[in-house]
This record gives sequence, structure tokens and C-alpha cells, in this order.
Amino acid sequence: MPDDALAGEWRQLLSRHARTVCALDEALDEHGLGMSEFEVLERLACDCGERPRMQELAAAVHLSQSALSRTVGRLEKDGLVSRAMCPEDRRGVAVCLTDEGRARYEAARPTHRRVLAETLTPRS
Repeated sequence: MPDDALAGEWRQLLSRHARTVCALDEALDEHGLGMSEFEVLERLACDCGERPRMQELAAAVHLSQSALSRTVGRLEKDGLVSRAMCPEDRRGVAVCLTDEGRARYEAARPTHRRVLAETLTPRS
């Protein structure tokens, strides 16, 4: 593929990503969540009771350690997650979804999926 075509493909990908992120942030606001907060809740909800360490969670949601720390701090302040020392390694911090966090995630999930369908489904 020629360089100009690759650059065009890259710009299209960035544009699609930006449209989707903006639409998700706007729609999830009705649930009191931003896209990053929703992604953290979803990872925790889908891990079947696992308590991932902050560094594992950061890699899974593609956030820096500091951005994840701020996001988890907001979720913790709202009672949606809790943090605790890892029992197997006292230097690590694990994140756990609370019952309120699971309920908020379940309420926001249909909104999230609707926005994904609207923004990512190819148009005929």
C-alpha cells in the first residue's frame, strides 16, 4: 500500500475513534460515567470476581498508571469500586467492583452497546 494510502487509512481510523469516543462520553454521561470509567467497570464486571492489580487493569483499558489511578479514584469516591492490598503481594493494589458498581455497569451497558452499534456498524 502506498504511503499516502496508509496515511489516509490512519486518518480514517483516528476520525472513527474520535467520533465513537465523543458519542460514548456524551451518552454515558446520563449514567454518571465517562468512557474510561465504563471501560474499567466493564473489565471488572467481566473478570468473574477476579481482583486485577492496578497495573494489569491499566494495560487492559489502555490507560497510563496515573490516568487509571485518577479514574479508579473517581469510581471509588462514587462507591463503584474499592481498592485493597493484594494478599499475595502487599506492594500491589487490587481493584474490586462493588454491588453498586455492578448495578451502574448493568444500567449503562445497553447505552454503550447502542452507541457502538450506531458508530461502528458500516453503513450501506
